[in-house]
Amino acid sequence: MTPPDDLLPEGLQDRLPREAALLTRAMRGALAAMDARGYDRVRPPLVEFERSMAERMDGVQPRTMFRFVDPVSLGTMALRSDITVQVGRIASTSMAETARPLRLCYGGEVARIKADQLDPARQKLQLGAELIGSDTVAAASEIVVLAIEALAAAGASGISVDFTLPDLVDTLADKAFPLPDDRIAAVRRELDTKDAGGLRAAGGEAYLPLLYATGAFDTAIEQLSAIDAGGALASRIQGLRQIAASVGDKARVTLDPTERHGFEYQSWFGFTLYADGVRGALGRGGTYAIRGADEPATGFSLYLDPLVEAAGALPPLEKRKSVFLPLDHDAGVAERLRADGWRTVAALSDGDDPAALGCTHRLESGQPKLL
Repeated sequence: MTPPDDLLPEGLQDRLPREAALLTRAMRGALAAMDARGYDRVRPPLVEFERSMAERMDGVQPRTMFRFVDPVSLGTMALRSDITVQVGRIASTSMAETARPLRLCYGGEVARIKADQLDPARQKLQLGAELIGSDTVAAASEIVVLAIEALAAAGASGISVDFTLPDLVDTLADKAFPLPDDRIAAVRRELDTKDAGGLRAAGGEAYLPLLYATGAFDTAIEQLSAIDAGGALASRIQGLRQIAASVGDKARVTLDPTERHGFEYQSWFGFTLYADGVRGALGRGGTYAIRGADEPATGFSLYLDPLVEAAGALPPLEKRKSVFLPLDHDAGVAERLRADGWRTVAALSDGDDPAALGCTHRLESGQPKLL
């Protein structure tokens, strides 16, 4: 059966005036927080050559992107599913000679062919920041604090951040807890599912203590420190402590060192952001390398749609001063009112109802009068 012409595809939706206003306010707040920290905004195109996006970053899969043939170049194009990879291209091409560290931020829509199992949306508003050219604890600390500040500026409250170490198994398998190459993937999988029995069966019994180094940061980091890994984790543990110290009381900090979901291209450090009243994660970030240029970077991405969809997660919109302009109104007066911050709604017929049109005032004798 052919669907009605006005039925939207699964995973896509309209944002009506109230939701659109909330989302716009949240986006402006987040981008302003990034700008205040010295991050310059870039605006990559909505579509690019598929090959360029797929080759710039690990974890970016062409099969997740809408693809089509460009009638001009005859090349395969893709509708972006992640803006991070586009920022990496900009940094390594147009801005390759710009002084490092390079601080860039962005905001725009992304789309995917298939939704995540836990999130049915296939189109999202993605905002984020990338600190390019530095792979240090200082860079990671700056990015984590900025992500928290941006989320708070978007209107989120009760923010928490969960730290992880995406390359933990590879680091330990090298020397401290040796594993054959054909066992590494299985051990990662059982750590992801937090399955102690499966971990033993996969030959990862030495990795069992990692399952319990989770929870509130201060407790979990001590448990991680107690694991005798022959010093293999010393620098990472020190780095995590420094990053947590930089967060201070801006957010709750937790640790799950073996979490890998959503960290397909991160290297030694990753983090996930949550907020009170919102189901699921609002953003992720961490350290990575831009493929092709092999340049280190640290960044994060925020997805603000869940904030709008969660009842009570955002402060309510203030009712704007809105003045109804009758048919015979003075255009000069209306212009001055708009310059003073008023919203004006002009009558188009004698039957227009100011209250029904959302107005708070009516223009009478050249002055706004409360309805």
